[in-house]
Amino acid sequence: MKFGISFLIIFVQFWLSSATAQDLVSNVSKRGTSAASFLEIGQGARATGMGSAFVAISDDESAFYWNPAGLTRIEGVGILFDHTNWLAGLSYNYLAASYNIGTFGTVGFSLTASNYGDMPVTTVDNPNGTGQIFSVTDLAVSLGYAINLTDNFAIGFNPKVVYQSIWEASATGFAIDLGILYKTPFDGVVLGMSISNLGTKMQMQGQTLLVTYDPDPTTTGNNGKIPANLGTDSWSLPLNFRVGLSYSLISTDLNKLTFDVDAMHPTDNYESINLGVEYVFDNLVALRAGYKSLFLPGSEESFALGIGLREAHIGNVIVSLSYAYQNFGRLNYIQKFGAGINF
Repeated sequence: MKFGISFLIIFVQFWLSSATAQDLVSNVSKRGTSAASFLEIGQGARATGMGSAFVAISDDESAFYWNPAGLTRIEGVGILFDHTNWLAGLSYNYLAASYNIGTFGTVGFSLTASNYGDMPVTTVDNPNGTGQIFSVTDLAVSLGYAINLTDNFAIGFNPKVVYQSIWEASATGFAIDLGILYKTPFDGVVLGMSISNLGTKMQMQGQTLLVTYDPDPTTTGNNGKIPANLGTDSWSLPLNFRVGLSYSLISTDLNKLTFDVDAMHPTDNYESINLGVEYVFDNLVALRAGYKSLFLPGSEESFALGIGLREAHIGNVIVSLSYAYQNFGRLNYIQKFGAGINF
């Protein structure tokens, strides 16, 4: 227990030192100043249905996103697929798998990929299209590892590669997520903390940025088609610090009622609070609700609702299905569909 508390203190110190290094205390939100903003889209229909308040609960394969320490709570082999109907007709897919190897911890991987569809190339001279087609890709691949250091304390790591491309330009970044879970001395109360997307900057480069340039268009007879490369800035990944508390108010074989509250401290926005609740009946049907981005100025995100079904098939194989709806105000809403298998 003393070892777990000591590690918790070290993690908090690292959390605070990283926050200071990133100049998080600011009157400027820095919205739109980070690369790979798709990394801020929460994964897992269950978590979304709880208002994205999941850091201290994280007990399925969406833990790769919320808190990698939660991987220690998954028994045996687990696979999760999550599909997001995002804004403006866009969609994202998330696939994760984990394997609990007992006292040696839990290992696994996750994959997040976009689905924008092909789009026509348009120009000022050809507003209806040139006949060419281009595509956009958002991709994140990670390998995670988590282990219980004590009966009440777990840590997790999730290094990943982040890739974005549009037409013939692309950028690649590397990052790591860190997380802890601590069962406090208070009955039913769990503390969770995570740092997401701590890594390199990303800069777009490629054939799309190659242009011809005339250094002096007022002069005749000079070369007006000098090869040039458009300069692009490098941008940091959307670093986010989360701390959460979960409380199991009721925990019996027939009824389970869990509350969670998370505080977010991102580098590209103001601080906010997420609230969530989940009721599970007979370990079969789950009802979820939550509120996202509480106290965040100008946010269109608000309440979320979700439902889940869980049923065992053929021995120890467990199949789960989840659905989540989240309101986005003037931007309408998003939906998530999830399916998981554990054995």
